[in-house]
Amino acid sequence: MASFRVLVSDPISEKGVAALRSAPEISVDVNTGLKPDELLKIIGDYHGLIIRSETKVTPEVFAAAKNLKAIGRAGVGVDNIDRSAATDHGVVVMNTPSGNTISTAEHAFALMLALARNIGQAHSSMVAGKWDRKTLSGVEMFGKRLAILGMGRIGTEFAKRAQAFGMTVIAYDPFLTAARAQSLKVELAESAAIALTGADVVTLHIPLTPDTKHVLDAERIALMNQGALIINCARGGLVDEAAAKASIDAGHLGGIALDVYEVEPPPADFPLFSVKKCVFTPHLGASTAEAQENVGIEVAHQVKNFLLSGEIVNAVNMPNLDSRTLESVGPYLNLAESLGKLLSKIAPAQCDAIRVSYLGPVSELDTELITRKVLTGYLSAAHHEAQVNLINAPAIAKAHGISVTESTVALATNCAELIEVSAIKGNEVCTVAGTFFGKSARIVHIAGHYVETNPSGKFLFVENDDRPGIVGTIGTSLGSASVNIANMALSRTSDRKRAVTVIEVDTEPPTELLAKLRATPGIIRVLSFEL
Repeated sequence: MASFRVLVSDPISEKGVAALRSAPEISVDVNTGLKPDELLKIIGDYHGLIIRSETKVTPEVFAAAKNLKAIGRAGVGVDNIDRSAATDHGVVVMNTPSGNTISTAEHAFALMLALARNIGQAHSSMVAGKWDRKTLSGVEMFGKRLAILGMGRIGTEFAKRAQAFGMTVIAYDPFLTAARAQSLKVELAESAAIALTGADVVTLHIPLTPDTKHVLDAERIALMNQGALIINCARGGLVDEAAAKASIDAGHLGGIALDVYEVEPPPADFPLFSVKKCVFTPHLGASTAEAQENVGIEVAHQVKNFLLSGEIVNAVNMPNLDSRTLESVGPYLNLAESLGKLLSKIAPAQCDAIRVSYLGPVSELDTELITRKVLTGYLSAAHHEAQVNLINAPAIAKAHGISVTESTVALATNCAELIEVSAIKGNEVCTVAGTFFGKSARIVHIAGHYVETNPSGKFLFVENDDRPGIVGTIGTSLGSASVNIANMALSRTSDRKRAVTVIEVDTEPPTELLAKLRATPGIIRVLSFEL
């Protein structure tokens, strides 16, 4: 008799259903098109649920799903699942971020070729009865300089195809190491601007975050060669569409191919529709028979393996922890994540290794979860394809060529207990550290400076020459911008040449204020971030 029941409530590949049924311990019911109230009535009988985008898994569903242990999403997006409720009910949620890798990479590549050779325009011209060879002349991709922003699974696959076409590939990814870039045979750029400078073709394979919104704006588009082409099959909003149109109209940008848009579907009066040198598709990146079959098979195996052996792959929520483990490591997890986030803001990009060191009572615990929480904080600013969490953080780090080690504390410290996190790039080492004063977590070391500040909040980090008047200038500038100071920590090097000011503020400092401070004589670095 079967031990587990799995409900497939959205259509998936028959091979996926067969993979589930291959296990005698699992019985499978395929019941698609359920209305919300119908799902509520039956979900309590099931241990596993496999869905696509149609089924909405709400808090009410989790409340009724007394036996539910796992949800498998055949696809990447999990917006139709209340992940917080899933975690509260101890249900692991898994998606399939790799199933559409080839599909999306091929679609982006097809758009590049269609744009370069005017395929869409040539087709329209032909069916209109024209034979317009002169105005539809295109450009070759051989020898062209390709800039790839984002070297996750899809960006990597695009690079392989571009190299086969004889293109020169330069890539920017904040977590791609030099060793990994060398193995992929791509030139590693230290910034997006460097990658874009002199590019003939640009393709985007990065997530949409506040930092990446309009990553291709007017200023960066101007860095590309005249006649350059842009391809976006990643997320709408990465390209400033108005700036792209203006650049095409001005004769600088050669054309743009879009599969995703800031507003989907785009309105009938979408400005780029009036531009001749463009190719548009309706978010078809993952729309192939193979991709749909792959995600169905992949999600079936994930749910089956979890139910039978406890194996978790591509989880997007925090796993259910037993009370004993949570009690022992729980107080350290928030501090660890804050240290990881802080390190990502102040350390050099594209580090080779992350080292997490422990001193005192914390070193006697099972520190794996704490280290994973550090990685979650560090990587979350630029995650690819899947959400970074306790489960997938080590795998994402490995995929980007980042080695992760644990050790004992190297800092000279008076603290009885310390978590020290270092990012290592070549000979450069950037370190942050935190401790507990009683039950209060504190950050006590930032990049060579001993400070004491909260591990959460909005912060302004200023590094400057150690000379009179700079702290006053900072305070006056904040006051003029109506930014209130909640807390301030000062530190300087033993030779009194450098100093830092770490300021906790009530509101995010405006861009104009940051620019003003950076232009102030004696100020070396200004960073604004939230932990």
